[in-house]
Amino acid sequence: MKKKMKQEQRWIKRIKRSGHHESANQLISKYYQEIYGFVYKQTLDADLSLDLTQEIFISVLQSIHRFDGQRASFRTWLYRVATNRIVDYYRSKNYKYRQLAESLDDQDVKDQNDFILSLEYKEDVERITMLVNQLETVSQEIIRLKLFGEYTLQEIAKIVQAPLSTVKTKYYKALKEIKKEMEEDCDV
Repeated sequence: MKKKMKQEQRWIKRIKRSGHHESANQLISKYYQEIYGFVYKQTLDADLSLDLTQEIFISVLQSIHRFDGQRASFRTWLYRVATNRIVDYYRSKNYKYRQLAESLDDQDVKDQNDFILSLEYKEDVERITMLVNQLETVSQEIIRLKLFGEYTLQEIAKIVQAPLSTVKTKYYKALKEIKKEMEEDCDV
């Protein structure tokens, strides 16, 4: 484990010093699938996830000079950049336009039961995502890291640089709001 961390630190130093392409490729390769999965769990759209993942890594490489290994691990910093990019996407006009433009006619129906289950799951995820998008930014970040990044509350406290008690309070309050909204939707 220590050897891998040392290698990662060398890659980051080389990128910061001279924009070393091979080191950048190695660093991206190490985290690409993990970040893509994190994004995909929140979008359920492969093409969009690829685009957002690419944007995340471009942003990481452009701002890597601001990364401070004394304050957080690279992985922690990377997830913070990724979470912020996803929050920005869901606030964007592009997202709102996509929501209006999507239609069920584009769905390829192979098996009616699978389609219905898939649609219900996608609708639930979209509804939860919409509810998360309505939360204040810090709560959004906490919920996304917990639900989609599968971080512990302790790890999230370090990432968002807030006391654990604050993170817990915001997390449970946000969950309560989401659950209440979801239950109200079921009652309708």
